[in-house]
Amino acid sequence: MKKIFLLLLLYFSFCLQSHAASMTGRLGVGMTNQVASGMQALSMKLQRNRASAIGGHFGIDSSSDGMFYALGLKAYRYIYEEPQLNFYSSIAAGLFNYKNSSDDAEQGHQLEGTLGTEFSFQGLESVGFSFEFGLGLSKYNNETHLKTLGYNALVSAVHFYL
Repeated sequence: MKKIFLLLLLYFSFCLQSHAASMTGRLGVGMTNQVASGMQALSMKLQRNRASAIGGHFGIDSSSDGMFYALGLKAYRYIYEEPQLNFYSSIAAGLFNYKNSSDDAEQGHQLEGTLGTEFSFQGLESVGFSFEFGLGLSKYNNETHLKTLGYNALVSAVHFYL
């Protein structure tokens, strides 16, 4: 099952034809809530060329109870463009730690393959809102989950492009 899941992720991420709108060389900085532990994270996205982009996220929560983090990388492949709208496929991987039910710190990880879109409003092209859907595989709270995903614009990511 895992091999089929990975093959589908690779196909959708890298084999489809691309016609993306050009934001080449622009860096998007924003936030995301896509970490399986629920941690909010800073998100960055850099469009390398008209066909692809790379991104990542970083989150930290430090208190007297300990330090918790989330790190992730994401690769985007643009599929189709509309005015103020890009359709894409992506593959993401992330590591995070969290406090389990016995108040001990544990490490988890996640792998996601999604299809999504990023849109902006006319006259406000520097702000991009995205939403995504797909499949995810995660290890969290001593359980492994294979699940369907659906991220709205407030959970997926909001980026301000410099």
